Amino acid sequence: MAENIGSEASSSSSIRRGESVVTDHGRTRSSCGYCKSGGYSSQSHGIWAHSITVDDYQELLDRGWRRSGSFLYKPEMESTCCPSYTIQLKADNFIPSKEQLRVYRRMQRFLDSVYKVCKDEPTLVVSASSSVNVRESSAKDLLDRCKEEDNNDQCIHSLSNKIDSAISESIAGGELPPGIFLTKAVVKKVTQQAKKKISKISGDLLYTSSASFQIAAATRRHLSSNKQDGHFELLENSATQCDQFLELSPTVIAEKLASLLEQLVDYPGVSVKACNGHLNFYSSYHSNASAEMPTTLDVSNQSPNTSRDIAKRPNTCIYSPTKRQRLEIRLKRSSFDPEEYALYRKYQIKVHNDKPDHVKESSYRNFLVDTPIIFVPSTGTSSVPPCGFGSFHQQYLVDGKLVAVGVVDILPRCLSSKYLFWDPDFSFLSLGKYTALREIDWVMEAQVHYPSLQYYYLGYYIHSCSKMRYKAAYSPAELLCPVRYLWVPFHIVKPLLDKKPYVVLSDFMRPANVGSPEPLLEDFSANSSADHEVMDTSESSSDDDVEMELDFQGSDTGVDEDSGPETSEVASMEELKADLSDIVIELNGTQVRFKDLQQTFGPIKEKHLQALEQRLRRYTKVVGPELANRMVYCLR
Repeated sequence: MAENIGSEASSSSSIRRGESVVTDHGRTRSSCGYCKSGGYSSQSHGIWAHSITVDDYQELLDRGWRRSGSFLYKPEMESTCCPSYTIQLKADNFIPSKEQLRVYRRMQRFLDSVYKVCKDEPTLVVSASSSVNVRESSAKDLLDRCKEEDNNDQCIHSLSNKIDSAISESIAGGELPPGIFLTKAVVKKVTQQAKKKISKISGDLLYTSSASFQIAAATRRHLSSNKQDGHFELLENSATQCDQFLELSPTVIAEKLASLLEQLVDYPGVSVKACNGHLNFYSSYHSNASAEMPTTLDVSNQSPNTSRDIAKRPNTCIYSPTKRQRLEIRLKRSSFDPEEYALYRKYQIKVHNDKPDHVKESSYRNFLVDTPIIFVPSTGTSSVPPCGFGSFHQQYLVDGKLVAVGVVDILPRCLSSKYLFWDPDFSFLSLGKYTALREIDWVMEAQVHYPSLQYYYLGYYIHSCSKMRYKAAYSPAELLCPVRYLWVPFHIVKPLLDKKPYVVLSDFMRPANVGSPEPLLEDFSANSSADHEVMDTSESSSDDDVEMELDFQGSDTGVDEDSGPETSEVASMEELKADLSDIVIELNGTQVRFKDLQQTFGPIKEKHLQALEQRLRRYTKVVGPELANRMVYCLR
């Protein structure tokens, strides 16, 4: 029997592109990496893939699965705290937003390295720097120019650095606790529409930051955990000081930071004030103002002793550097690269505040290098692109320097984005957004020659986690129904997810229009007791470190076969009636069908046979009957 199975596999290998061999891990539990609720609040079903074909992995993706290295997992949507919906975008239908177009232009300006100086004006040139500061006699004109799009990005980046410096000083001075996890401070430009809603402000409100709220939340999480465990060694006054830090409100933190920023932000005419926990940056200039301020804030963090030359350069454009920078994008098969690993370490330590001894080469290999996906080389036809199908690392280099790496899987119908890490020194380029746009471009270009490859998969969309909602900004996105595995337009399900984190999405599609679903507003009204008025709470992430998230919640996930209730998702009739007899089982190197197990290995106790049958039925439900009969179920 084993010989017959082997011959069948070999005869179909040219069609199936290899053989999928998996080990079922059953239900796993872990602490949630999104809401940080603590405890084992996230549940999923996991399998370990020894090898898997691109066709089988594509089908698993379309059933809500994802991979972390060679470990494949699918969240149990009803029992997990943060339901995760697979999200896809048909590349041809992509409509870039103004913000996404701005990211493109920002990169282009950076590569062109052009800073234009108009009129006859004195120019302050900072030597050994890629930035140029300009002084002008008219403060009003300078202020207007500082508001222009070309300068806003640099202003925001500079102010963000100043806030980070103030936070560091507060920690060093004992005003904030050490060891708290903080991402880079986010500064946003205040739009004209927002200004109209604000009354009685002094001066012109330019920028604002809510960093104090993140600091307060991070402080509570960190110190509450330490207090519960009795760990106070990082605090000079032990539990007493811990309690004082826990009482810090965003308002108090903002006032502390504002006093420091008044010394750090030394731009004439710019004032910093704390307002209801927010840090607001105002301009005190009026039409008759005569003071000077730079149109371009210096983002190079030059020291006060940097040598400077004053020069009169009438009607000129300054190029810094004089030669245009070159962006190179390379697509290579997944393999260990020391330069990539060095960038990954830098990213994890500086962006995610990981401790250096926690970022190990072994964990990097397990997560981002190892892959069970069987590589399919190009056949020279329209069925496989020149790069082939499989797992890849897409490198982004500026003048030969590696600045970002996107880890992706290229499959028969999609490019699936898995993870991204980038150089924190280039955070002002919004590399998370830029690389996503380039991946969408890649799919659009590939589709011209390879029609089946049409979609861009962005991983999991988590509506209950505000930092993960940015994925819906790549419009028009679709979410996968966790029960019927149908794709539903995001604009239909957003009002539903605003009211409830877990929804059977396909319940709100018209059966007659599965291909082009329409919202059933009357059904929604009938099934919801909440107020039907829904506010638009979607938001795009302003922090690139979550552009491409770590989908697998921890490497210490434990197997838990029996704990917790079974999901109440109703299996299809096909799954309930699934015939397990033809599932191929591999045991001790021998492959045999389930129905022939006793014939091959001899009598098996009834309780053991029933236990195996129960596991096979649960496994068949989560991977689907077709895949269950196609993949080899390995008992090791």
